[in-house]
Amino acid sequence: MNSTISRRTFLAGASTAAASALVASSAIAEEAKSEQADAQVEGAQAADELLYTASINPQDSDWLGTETDFATLFSPWKLGNIELSHRMVKSAAGSATYLAGYTDELFDYYVNLAKGGVEMIWVEGEAFALGEDGTFGADALDFGKRLVEACAEYGSHLGYQWALFGSSVAEDAMTVEQIQTMEDVAATYATQLKEMGFEAIEINAAGFNQGEQFLSRFYNTRTDEYGFATPENRSRWVCECIQKIKAAAGEDFVVQILINCIEDNDNLDNSATLMTTDNMVTNPRNKVTTVEEGIAMAKCMEQAGADSMHLRLGPLGNHPCQFGSDLYFLLNGIEGATGFGTQYDFSKNWQGYLDGSHQGAGMLIGVVERYKQALSIPCGCVTYNDPAHAPEFFEQALADGKVDFYMMTRPLTVDFDYVNKLREGRIDEIAPCTRCLHCHIGSNQMNRALGYCRVNALTQRVMTENGPATYELEPAAAPKNVMVVGGGPAGMEAARIAALRGHTVTLYEKSGILGGMLPFASAVKGPHENLDQLNAYLQKQLELAGVTVVTDTEVSADTVAQAAPDALVLACGGARTALDLGGEGVEVVDLEQFMFADLGDNVVVYGSNAQAFDCALWLTVHKKHVVMVTPNTVDELDMQQSQHAQRFMTTALYALGLQVYTEASITGVADGQITVTSASAGVDYTVPCSQVINATDMVANTGLLDEVNVGEAYAIGDCANPFNIALAIRGGNDAGRAL
Repeated sequence: MNSTISRRTFLAGASTAAASALVASSAIAEEAKSEQADAQVEGAQAADELLYTASINPQDSDWLGTETDFATLFSPWKLGNIELSHRMVKSAAGSATYLAGYTDELFDYYVNLAKGGVEMIWVEGEAFALGEDGTFGADALDFGKRLVEACAEYGSHLGYQWALFGSSVAEDAMTVEQIQTMEDVAATYATQLKEMGFEAIEINAAGFNQGEQFLSRFYNTRTDEYGFATPENRSRWVCECIQKIKAAAGEDFVVQILINCIEDNDNLDNSATLMTTDNMVTNPRNKVTTVEEGIAMAKCMEQAGADSMHLRLGPLGNHPCQFGSDLYFLLNGIEGATGFGTQYDFSKNWQGYLDGSHQGAGMLIGVVERYKQALSIPCGCVTYNDPAHAPEFFEQALADGKVDFYMMTRPLTVDFDYVNKLREGRIDEIAPCTRCLHCHIGSNQMNRALGYCRVNALTQRVMTENGPATYELEPAAAPKNVMVVGGGPAGMEAARIAALRGHTVTLYEKSGILGGMLPFASAVKGPHENLDQLNAYLQKQLELAGVTVVTDTEVSADTVAQAAPDALVLACGGARTALDLGGEGVEVVDLEQFMFADLGDNVVVYGSNAQAFDCALWLTVHKKHVVMVTPNTVDELDMQQSQHAQRFMTTALYALGLQVYTEASITGVADGQITVTSASAGVDYTVPCSQVINATDMVANTGLLDEVNVGEAYAIGDCANPFNIALAIRGGNDAGRAL
C-alpha cells in the first residue's frame, strides 16, 4: 500500500515551533504551497500512522511557560553554613580542563563560572592530583588556595567531589580494617581541602564509585556490619566517612552526599541483573535500589551529619544516563530508548516515579520530592535542570517545595554568564544547551580530542592546540568591512564574533530566513535538541552585535565586487552530489524534501551520516520499512553525532528492523526494487524500494572564492569541511577571531 507522508503528517511528527520555522524558509514554503501539499493538508494524520513507540511516553507540548519572576530560584538558602542567594549549583561533572595539570585553562574555567554568577561550585576530584602518600601534594595545595581566592572575589564558594572509584566490597576482597582506612583518607582530604579554603566535600556514592558498592544490593554481598541486610549496614561506610570528616575538619565543614536515589535495569542482555521473584530472595545481587530503600539510607546519612543530598538516577548499565538522563529522550518518536535496543515505559519502569513527559528535563523532581518529605536537609537533583529553558516549570518546582536546588553543568558551560543573564532578565541572550552530549568524554587525552561543546566554541578548546589562546575577545587592530555569505550557524557565529571585535559586518542570506539547515534539522529531530532556541539565540546575537543582515539575496561575484569588502567569510553550506541510479522505476528524493514526498512503504536511505540516520529514524517512526545503503564503513556510521547519540540511535533503529549495508552501492534498478552490491560482504542483495532518499555526505562548496578578488577570505562550516553543527560554529568562531 502506498502511504503518503503529507505536510500534516510531517507537522504532527515535529514540534510546532520547528515546523513553523521550516515552513517559513523560502524553498520549503514554495513546496508547501503546491497543489499537492495543499491537498495533503486536508487529510489529518491519525494516531495509528505513527509507530507504537511514539505513544509509550507521550510528551507534553505546553510545559515551556516563560511567565515567572524567579522569586524562589533567586531566594536565599543555606547549604550547611554556606549562605547562597540562588538555587543553581555547579555540579562536579568533568570539564576535561584538568588533564594538562594545574594550568591557566583549568584556573580560568572555574573563575569564569564564578564571574558568571555561580555561587556554589563543586570541583571534580580529578582536578587535584594525589601525591605518593595518597594525599594532596604541595602543587595541589597552592593551586587550590589560589583558585579559592580568585573565585571568592566574585562571591563564590568551592566544594570538592571525592569520587573514589569502586573496589569490590566482598568479605573475601576487603577487610573491615581496609574499609575503615578508606574512611580515614576521606578525613585527611577534608582537612587539606579546608586548608586550601574549600568549604565543602561531596562524597560520590553513586554510579560505580566506592560508596555505591556498599549501598547497592546489586554489588554488596557482605554479611557483616557493612553488608546488604539492612539500610543501616549498607549506609554504614558513608555514615562513618561523614562522621570522620566532621571530626577532622569541623562541624561547619559541609558534607554533601551523592547517591543513586532510584535504580533500574537497562541492560537486560546481562542476565545477572534480571529481577525475578525467586532471585530477589535468593540472590541479593539481582536487586536494585528502590526509592524507599534510598530514603531509608539517606535518613541514616542525615543522622550521621550530612548537610545535603545530591540525588541522581541509577541505571545499572549506562553511566552517562546516571547524570544525563535526558539521553533517554534523544530519539524523536522513541522517547525512552535505553541505548540497548529497548524502550522504557516511564509510567511503569522506575517504579513509575520519573516524569517522562518533558523531554527529560527535571525528570527526577518527583523522586526528590519523596526524599524531601522524609528528610530535613536540602535535597537537589541533576539531569538537564535549565530554568532558562522552562522558567515556569523549574520555578514552580522550587516554590512547591519539591526540590531545594538544581545541580547544573551543561547550561553553565555553554554560557558562563548564564546566572547573571538570568538574574538580569536577559533570558533571550542565554546560549542554549542543545543536549548533544559531545561534551561528555573519558578522562584521557585521546578522548579529550573528541570532546567539545556544540554551541560554545571555547569550551574545552581554549589554550589547547588549534584552539583560541584566551576566553576573551581581542579588539580588532584595524576595523574592517567584513562580508559574510551564508546565514547558517557558521556564518552567524563568524558575524557575531567579528562585530564584537569592532568590525563592520554585513551578513547575506539567499533565503528569506536565517538558520541555514537548523529549521530543517529541528523539524526532523523534534524539540529535544533545542535547535529552534539555538537559531533564535544566534539571531539575537547578530542584533546585539550590530550586524547588518540582508536576506533574499544570493551572492555572486558581482555582488562581492559591488560591496568591495576588506574581508570575505564564505559560509554558504555544503553541496550534495546528485544521485544517478542509472535506471527507471525508482524515484530519487532529495533529503531536504523527503517529508513532503509521496513515499511508498519501502524507502532506501542512501548515506549514513547524522542526517541520514535522523531521516531513517523519522521514516521508521512513520511506519516506513527503511533500508540504509552507504559507501562508508561501519566505523563511520552516524559519526557526526556524539558517541552517546550514536549508541542510542543505532541500537534503537536496529531493534526496529533497520538494515544497513555498509561499503555498498546501488548497482541495479528495476520497477519497485534495487540491487545493492556490498564490497564488505562480497555479494549482491535485492531490496524492495519505492524511493531512494539522497542523504550522501555533503561535499565542499567554495567555488565563489575562485571567482572573486578579496585580499582576506575564509571558507568555514559545511562549505569548507562538511561535518556537523558543532564544527560549523567552531569554524565561525575561529574565523571571527582571525579577522
